[in-house]
Amino acid sequence: MATYLVGDIQGCLPDLKKLLAQANFDPQNDHLWLAGDLVARGPESLETLRFVKALGDHATVILGNHDLHLLAVSHQLARAKKSDNIHQIFSAEDGPELLNWLRHQPLLAEHPHYPLVMVHAGITPQWTLEQARQHAQEVEQLLQSDDYVWLLKNMYGDGPDWWQEDLSRLERLRFTINSFTRMRFCDPLGRLDMHCKVQPNDPAAGNLIPWFDVPRAQPVGKTIIFGHWAALMGHQDEHCIGLDTGCVWGNSLTMLRWEDGQRFVTECPLYA
Repeated sequence: MATYLVGDIQGCLPDLKKLLAQANFDPQNDHLWLAGDLVARGPESLETLRFVKALGDHATVILGNHDLHLLAVSHQLARAKKSDNIHQIFSAEDGPELLNWLRHQPLLAEHPHYPLVMVHAGITPQWTLEQARQHAQEVEQLLQSDDYVWLLKNMYGDGPDWWQEDLSRLERLRFTINSFTRMRFCDPLGRLDMHCKVQPNDPAAGNLIPWFDVPRAQPVGKTIIFGHWAALMGHQDEHCIGLDTGCVWGNSLTMLRWEDGQRFVTECPLYA
């Protein structure tokens, strides 16, 4: 049994299937971990949800910002972006079932045997792994409850940008969602920046630094697997592995086999 980790699919199901074929992925024995953003700008968001859901226990799915936005749009709490190809989901017979399945996926997942933790965007440097677990579970429990529409309605906003124990409930939830699904850069102290999306060496970043380069008071102790940041075109250091290589932007889709570190890459057409 092998463990495969893949970056943002964004509805690019044909490219995911190419990677799985390259790796001789066995859906009966292997396990696929997906770092969020199953849907959005690619041509087959509906089919991607169906495909991943059908893998059952052989898939671990992390919620990304586009997945949460899809849930909000489905309740008319937000508007779909012009570039999103998600409308077929709302008219599909199995659409409600797929959306219900999606909102029951986690923000953070840890492998039961390997020292890896997967999130969509990252883990704020202010948190220990135990804090990250705790705050992820708070959002997950609310998202999976009967009050989830309230959360979807109120999750939008760029603040607060700094974690404090005395934040209000809504501030705490919003910070958690932003950290796990939207974060790229922080200031040198670790405050979240929700606007800059360039490469770390771009002059436009100013004094901002990638979240994974901000010193932590306590190491996470596991390899953080993340997606979300296409401009990085992948990233790897001793603490983190970034797998978003901009498939939907006409670059490539990347998948990593954890056991031996082998990468599988397929070039992608320009979808967005």
